[in-house]
Amino acid sequence: MSTSPKHAKTPTTPKNLKVGLVGWGAIGRVVGTALARGEVQGAELTCIVDNRPLGEAAPAAQVPFEDAIERCDLIVEAAGQGVVREWGERVLTSGTDLLIASTGALTDEELSKRLLSAGPGRVSFTGGAVGGLDLLQAVRSFAPLDEVRLTTTKLPSTLEQPWMDEELLERLRTATGPVEVMSGTARDVPVKFPKSTNVAASVALAVGDLDAVRVRVVADPGAELTRHVVEASGPHGEYRFEVAHRPDPGNPATSQVVPYAVLRSLAALAGRSGQIL
Repeated sequence: MSTSPKHAKTPTTPKNLKVGLVGWGAIGRVVGTALARGEVQGAELTCIVDNRPLGEAAPAAQVPFEDAIERCDLIVEAAGQGVVREWGERVLTSGTDLLIASTGALTDEELSKRLLSAGPGRVSFTGGAVGGLDLLQAVRSFAPLDEVRLTTTKLPSTLEQPWMDEELLERLRTATGPVEVMSGTARDVPVKFPKSTNVAASVALAVGDLDAVRVRVVADPGAELTRHVVEASGPHGEYRFEVAHRPDPGNPATSQVVPYAVLRSLAALAGRSGQIL
């Protein structure tokens, strides 16, 4: 007498996740090209949103944001904090999921609360250029961390901002070694460097407290690699993560690895087997 396997299920063909990509810059081009080539199992590029006409450079239809929300299961933000502020809540209330690369927008606590409570769409965040965030989240659920520090070191030219006075700009432009540009909390610093300090906001998201993360931004003319050092400690242990990335040649304010972090997040959301979650 034959027996069937316990809990046997009828195989089903999984449905591809329809992805809309917002932004065709240093991050978006890599992410969009990989999606268009079918390199993310379970996901397909459905459309692109950008405020510039892309023409034949776009591997999918270029559409207005409203159309992208209607067409897609998931919107990937790769265009800056302003997009998160303007469109994030609307994406989620429509029932479409949202993957955010520009985590610095979440230093606006009111915006963060609205996004985390909005639905029925789900919001996710990519870790970007730093590692260890999954471990910090796990540690935080065990017991609070006593101290969390982040030091970010970049080329001076990538850190120049409109709010800087002439004295500070001169210090950056004539520096022969490392110069501390700013120190503060993860609430304060990303607002001042909206294109350069998403890592600070990502660490704060993992820890669950913007004010608990102390941040130093350092300009170094010898910084061929962008460096992030995260140090944390608590009653349960001590943790240190250090990464050093090559800046993206097209946009030195971001690291070359960031679009691949977005793709890893996409693969996890699309249900690719074998992901570390």
